[in-house]
Amino acid sequence: MGKTISRMFIFVSLALILTVATAAADKSDKVKIAKVGWTGVTIKSEIAEFTLTNLGYKVDNVTMSVPIVYAALSTKDADFFLGNWMPSMANIADKYFEEGTVIKYCKNMPGAKYTLAVPSYCIDMGLKDFSDIAKFGDELEWKIYGIEAGNDGNKVIHKMIDNDMFNLGKFELVPSSEMAMLAQVQSYAKEKKPIVFLGWAPHSMNERIDMTYLTGSTAETFGPNDGSATVWTNTRVGLEKDMPNVAQYLRNLDFPVSMINQIMTELHEDNTLSPKEAGLKWVSNHPEKYKEWLKGVKTFDGKAAIDAFEPALKKAVQ
Repeated sequence: MGKTISRMFIFVSLALILTVATAAADKSDKVKIAKVGWTGVTIKSEIAEFTLTNLGYKVDNVTMSVPIVYAALSTKDADFFLGNWMPSMANIADKYFEEGTVIKYCKNMPGAKYTLAVPSYCIDMGLKDFSDIAKFGDELEWKIYGIEAGNDGNKVIHKMIDNDMFNLGKFELVPSSEMAMLAQVQSYAKEKKPIVFLGWAPHSMNERIDMTYLTGSTAETFGPNDGSATVWTNTRVGLEKDMPNVAQYLRNLDFPVSMINQIMTELHEDNTLSPKEAGLKWVSNHPEKYKEWLKGVKTFDGKAAIDAFEPALKKAVQ
């Protein structure tokens, strides 16, 4: 009897130790996501915030400019960023990777696109390549349309203008919000006026606008493969050690281009939806995807992530 009680005591003690060890796997339940105000990055960040919140974390999801994102990651004022577009963002991000103050970490979206684009009728006019832009300077009013100031894509365009690459020295970059830039493109498209703008995929612009990406990008601009891109998850130094459970989730987290295109199209077609609502609706319809994301992941207190996530998702999309 005494041995039985002793064994039971040892068993219970070991179970408690294992439970505490699991619960203490992540040193903190506070997570800060850095995001930029692009629709695709917002969708990804909102999904991550929803997931981690329902796994027991206290999540702060903050919109910043790209340079501020990297400053925050490098000083550990943010934990991770899901929108590192490479190679176009190399002019901002590479120095942090090389210094070891930000971790590039893992890919979350291969097969993306980020480069200059035109409405497709411009192709018929002969505006097909970076080298053609200057030939249409007067018709373009010597302007190229970008997004928010400080953005990496804008920096590439500034570099092209400042260095007179492709004879673009006379051009002016017009910075704007994503929404305002696309409104400008659609306005010009109604009149079949030529316009050059910063385009990317995934994005609903690819469905909403009959557009074509220009050829001619180089390693010094948007990359040698006509702007083909890979989107990476970046983290602060030490995240994997401090928060191994969150790190496991991030390693699992991927976003196919088709997924984000579908969510963005849904957002455009139903303007009553928020990016979070549209994203969770897609996730709810694709359980195979969220099961991949949560493989090997626990709640903050060490329970199965899937058991906490599924009821929260069901309630959110009702």
